[in-house]
Amino acid sequence: MRFLLFFLTIGLLFTACGNDVPPVPKPRSYPRIMFPERAYERITTEYCQFSFEAPTSATITREELFFDKAPPDSCWFDLNLAKELNGAIHFSYYPIDSEKTWEALLDEAFGLVGVHNDRASDIQEVAIHRGEAGVHGVAFDIAGPAASPFQFFLTDSTTHFLRGALYFDTEVRPDSIAPVVEFVKEDIFRLIETFEWVE
Repeated sequence: MRFLLFFLTIGLLFTACGNDVPPVPKPRSYPRIMFPERAYERITTEYCQFSFEAPTSATITREELFFDKAPPDSCWFDLNLAKELNGAIHFSYYPIDSEKTWEALLDEAFGLVGVHNDRASDIQEVAIHRGEAGVHGVAFDIAGPAASPFQFFLTDSTTHFLRGALYFDTEVRPDSIAPVVEFVKEDIFRLIETFEWVE
């Protein structure tokens, strides 16, 4: 038995010490995601005073409840992304009836982004100014493990105010979800570039 144990020990030592190649860390990888084909269509609804281009793979679901009550306006909806992306852009619309209301909506939009300061590693603001269409606002690119990695608001500064926030139906792990966020951000910027108020 000692003889067998001796040879096993010698064999293990040769196996462990015989490889002079240093270990190499594996390259970073992401889970494989089948992105939907990019194609867009113009979205209009009877309950909102605007239109925009959205991915044909997305669907709209009108919000009927907001914390067990009716939403403040009939133009609250989710733009559900393709099933493979497992997320949605939540839209909330508010009419502007005074300068005080407009200022309060601006404060709320920045405040809702500020909620992510504890978890975000960086928040980049992108100014939106499409003067010919009367569309102004700010997009917020939120890095790190924040619940919403991208938010924006659009307004004409006098009548309309619309907020959008991207959420995923999964735990946010910035590294693994990064390719999906980048893909969806391109769709969101297409939405913003084609956005029009409809009176």
